[in-house]
Amino acid sequence: MIPAKMKAAYYQEYGEPDVLKYGELPTPVPGRGEALVKVNMVGLNGYDLMARSGRYKPNKGKFPHVLGGDFGGELVALGPETTSDIAIGTRVTSWWVVPCGTCEQCMGGFPNRCSRNYRYLGAHLPGAYAQYVKLPAHHLIALPDSVTDEQAASFANAFGTAWHMVVVRGQVRPGETVLVNSASSGVSMAAIQICKNLGAYVYASSSAQWKLDKAIELGADEVLNYNEVDFPEEIMKRTKKRGVDVVIEHVGGDFLGKSIRCLTRGGRVVTVGGTRSYKCEIDVNYVFHKELQLVGSNSATKLDLDAMIPMLASGKLRSIVDKVFPLSEAAEAHRYLESAKQFGKVLLRIEH
Repeated sequence: MIPAKMKAAYYQEYGEPDVLKYGELPTPVPGRGEALVKVNMVGLNGYDLMARSGRYKPNKGKFPHVLGGDFGGELVALGPETTSDIAIGTRVTSWWVVPCGTCEQCMGGFPNRCSRNYRYLGAHLPGAYAQYVKLPAHHLIALPDSVTDEQAASFANAFGTAWHMVVVRGQVRPGETVLVNSASSGVSMAAIQICKNLGAYVYASSSAQWKLDKAIELGADEVLNYNEVDFPEEIMKRTKKRGVDVVIEHVGGDFLGKSIRCLTRGGRVVTVGGTRSYKCEIDVNYVFHKELQLVGSNSATKLDLDAMIPMLASGKLRSIVDKVFPLSEAAEAHRYLESAKQFGKVLLRIEH
């Protein structure tokens, strides 16, 4: 029996974490082509913090708004005239991007570049900080028995984004050297593992030794603390002035310019965000003199996620959970994530 109202964490104005409230909202009703999922676990992402604070306003001031693009749950209903290869009662997660499906980018096989109506679940659309979430039925991904709800809620955004950066856009090859910045983020932890599965040699940077120790546990070959050394100088020292083939970057600010300085001739920086700042300065002489590439990467496709599910199920890829809060403590979870004390994903547990 699906209740008419559900518990949710939501906000009615932009601001600090305390704008997140815990209470009741109407349970969403799936329309044609949509599915309803009973949520058991939901993951926090960096864009949750930006959307809540108003730095990023994808909901365009429409309140109340519910965040949450990553989840583990159970398919409980389909909308009218909607069919799915996934049976009711199946444990599921989802591709979080909701493109238009009809523009030239979508039709060309690049739905993550949708040019007409590009949306995220939990950002532009109501998400999974709630007991139930609705979404397009064809976005659902069935979970193998070996994948827990915690792993599922830690998977889609982090691993999908990392796979698209490393495999699709960065085209990392066996034997190449890669620097992964900010090793404690979900995307970076996934990128380290994906690079190692591809046969690359991985350097990882972070702000504290305990985070670097965990990066080594994930497979990083060498680590460096960017609070203690100038990381471009350190990379050049360790590579005997060669530099690395690829830098996986999402910090922004001064990290983009520094990442460019880490590259060997013909190298490439793949960037997917600016968690520190969108405003970046680069020295263009490095770019033209070394024939470097600055490669943008945006989210992921469902095919990216489908490719990784068997690897997640077999243990070749591991989603890392740092801490789990109850849904009622969503504001505290946001404060914790903003403190940058975590290594791994921060989750919210949904009780029913």
